[in-house]
Amino acid sequence: MLLEQLFSPLQVGTLQLPNRIVMAPLTRGRAGVERIPNGLMTDYYALRAEAGLIITEATQISEQGAGWDESPGIHTDTQVKGWQKITEAVHRRGGRILLQLWHTGRASHPDFQPGGVLPVSASAIAINGYSHTPKGKKPYVAPRSLEIDEIPGVVQQYATATLRAQEAGFDGVEIHAANGYLIDQFLRDGVNHRTDAYGGSIANRTRFLLEVTEAVVNAWSGDLVGIKLSPGSNVFNDMRDSDPQATFTYAAQALNTFNLAYLNVQEPLPGHLLAAESDPCSPAMRAAFKGAFMLGGGYDAELGEAAIANGEADLIAYGVPFIANPDLVQRFRLGASLNPPDPATFYTRGEKGYLDYPLLAAA
Repeated sequence: MLLEQLFSPLQVGTLQLPNRIVMAPLTRGRAGVERIPNGLMTDYYALRAEAGLIITEATQISEQGAGWDESPGIHTDTQVKGWQKITEAVHRRGGRILLQLWHTGRASHPDFQPGGVLPVSASAIAINGYSHTPKGKKPYVAPRSLEIDEIPGVVQQYATATLRAQEAGFDGVEIHAANGYLIDQFLRDGVNHRTDAYGGSIANRTRFLLEVTEAVVNAWSGDLVGIKLSPGSNVFNDMRDSDPQATFTYAAQALNTFNLAYLNVQEPLPGHLLAAESDPCSPAMRAAFKGAFMLGGGYDAELGEAAIANGEADLIAYGVPFIANPDLVQRFRLGASLNPPDPATFYTRGEKGYLDYPLLAAA
């Protein structure tokens, strides 16, 4: 089929995108124990530069924000230099790349934390499940609730990381406010049981998201900033909310203040492992948000084309298809078959399952 919508250009903030096919942020755990972006990662991202936009894997903004083994950071000079090589390689191939800013909050473990202290969250409520720590698989612990006078310091971590992303040569940043990580832990009342100015009402629970967004925008520019949200009661990181429609529509509306480049909404399609049982929130969020609107979660070429044609989205984020198909854009353009993914190597180390998927010309 002709993919006229997916291959139409789009202005997103200050970026002119040649197509609407976005490489979704994909945690792969290849940065090594020092969390420094490396040559493997440079090749990986450069191979995918034909995407309309690349959003990097989630990248920790501080040591406190860590919660995934060998994920990359943006809080040291050496990490910045590692990312510079990646942005230069993507730009040499004509691509555009944003850094995703990440603080895992309670989705961490003392094994990740400096001095072995407790991770932090909106409230002292543990995830029901296990963390894959540097010292093995261990049950999540109850985090420490952030004191109200500590919150400005965490907000500043996002701003500082944004400045470092600018130094590293990125075209902008995406604030990770989804998937049960720190900002999402403040947003949803299943985790946020605070009784101060950051808890209770939807407006209060949205306060941390808006303060982070304001700090990031002030550190760079609103038209170079995107936000990722994941509405609904999906099972990832043991998240839930009593009224996701109200919570996330309010958040989408409130974010208009900042004239952002886009809103990235991960709301997996029915049948997806992380699909919510509740009604989709994205239509109301689409109506509430004034900027470019991105959807992701189980889309193929035809479903992505239809979603844009129907006005459901302006951009489609593709995750697993980009893992297995570095040349996904070319394959979509030619209607070619896709490489099947190998989930067993999604989070392993080295080149296998990372740099060895065949390109179309060699397939």
